[in-house]
Amino acid sequence: MKRVLIISYYWPPSGGSGVQRWVKFAKFLPQEGWQPVIYTPENPELTTIDNTLEEEIPAEAEIIKTHITEPYGIYRKFFGDGKNATQGEVNPINSQKKNLKQKISMLIRGNLFIPDPRCLWISPSVKFLKKYLRKHPVDIIVSTGPPHSMHLIAEKVAGATGLPWIADFRDPWTRMFYFKHLGLGRWAERRHKALEKSVLDNADTVVAVSPLVQEEFQAMTATNVELITNGYDEEDFEQVVEPDGYFNITHTGLFASDGNPETLWKVLADKSMDDKEFAGMLRIRLAGKNDRQITDAIENAGLASSLRDVGYVDHQRAVREQKNASVLILPLRKEPEYRATLPGKLFEYLASGRPVLGIGQTDGAMARILNSTKAGVVFDWDDEASVRKYIDMCWEQFKDGTLKAATENIGQFSRRALTERMATLMDSLIDKK
Repeated sequence: MKRVLIISYYWPPSGGSGVQRWVKFAKFLPQEGWQPVIYTPENPELTTIDNTLEEEIPAEAEIIKTHITEPYGIYRKFFGDGKNATQGEVNPINSQKKNLKQKISMLIRGNLFIPDPRCLWISPSVKFLKKYLRKHPVDIIVSTGPPHSMHLIAEKVAGATGLPWIADFRDPWTRMFYFKHLGLGRWAERRHKALEKSVLDNADTVVAVSPLVQEEFQAMTATNVELITNGYDEEDFEQVVEPDGYFNITHTGLFASDGNPETLWKVLADKSMDDKEFAGMLRIRLAGKNDRQITDAIENAGLASSLRDVGYVDHQRAVREQKNASVLILPLRKEPEYRATLPGKLFEYLASGRPVLGIGQTDGAMARILNSTKAGVVFDWDDEASVRKYIDMCWEQFKDGTLKAATENIGQFSRRALTERMATLMDSLIDKK
C-alpha cells in the first residue's frame, strides 16, 4: 500500500468543519490503495470536541503526534481569562466592537505570528519529519490549511526529501475574508503574500475547494490548481430520522454575527403575527456555536418562543438536525470575499434532501451549486420580498406534505467519490516522479 503523509493541525478529538475533510479522506483512502499517515499536534488548542469523529479513523491509519508551542497561554493571561483562547465569539477577528486588549492582541497576532499562531511548530516539525521519514518513508506529502503553517512545514520537508507535495487549501490565504481585519503593517502583509506565493509556486499541485478560489489561485501561479470540493459521507445519512412534526428552520455549525440574516427573522416574525398556525408550528433550531448577536436578534424580533438553541453538538447529531429540518438556512458572512466560498455544511445540506435557503451573493459559488443541483435558492441579504415568498411557498408545501428538495446530481460530492479523485491525483504525481 502506498503511503501519504498528511500534515494537519486539526484532527480528532477536535471537532468542527476543519477536521472533517481529511478525516473523511483518510477513511476512504485505504480502499484506493493508500495508507494515511497523519502528522498532527499532540496538544492543540481545542475549540470544540467531537469524540464521534475518532470512529471514522480507519485501522490502517498511522497517527504521529508531537508537542506544539502556541501563544494562547499568554493570550489568556493577558485577558485574565482561564478559558479556551478562542471561546466567545465565533470569529472575533472582524468584530466591530473590539476593546483595547483585543485590538492589541490582533496586532500582535497579525504582525508577529506569521502566517498564524502555529508558526512556532514549523521548525521542530521539519526537523522531526526529516528524521522520521528516513526510517518510515512515504510516497507523497499533503498539507492542509488553514492554518497555513502546515503548508510551510510541507514545503520545507518536500524540498529536503524530493517528495511530491499537494497543498490543500480549505480556505484562501491572503484573500480570506478576515485577512483585511488583521491590522497588518506593510512588512507583515508583504511577508504573508511572499509566503503564499512560495507555497503556490513550489507545490507540485494546489487543491482548492471552490471553483472561484481555484480561479484566483490559478491566476497567481503556474502550478496546476485542481478543484476537489468538500462533500458528504453517505454513511452519515443512513440513520433514520422521524420528523418531529414542526416547521423547523434549521442552521447547523458556526453562526457568526456578520452573517446575521435579520431580514429572515423579520419575515418569520411578520408571518407569525399574521398566521397563528404558523406561529405555533415554527421552530428555529440552531445546532452549533452561535454568536450572541444571533440569538439576541431572534429574540428581539419577537421569536423567542420559537427558538431552540441546542448548542454545539457532535457531527452525528448535526446530521440528524439536518434531516429533521423543514428548511435549512445558510447565510453567508457579509464580506465580499465570501462570494468565492463554499461552506462545508452546504454539501451535507444537499445530502439531507431538505430545501436550502441561502442568503448572500446571488452570483457566488454557493449559488452556482444550489442552482445546478436545484436543492435551494440564494437571495441577497436585503431581499425581503423574495425571502417572504420562499418561506410562504415552503410553509404551504409543508402543510400538504410535499416539501422536499430536488437534489439533482449530488453524487459527485460524496466523500467516496471525492477520495477517488484525490487518490487519482496522488497517483499521477508519484508516477511523474
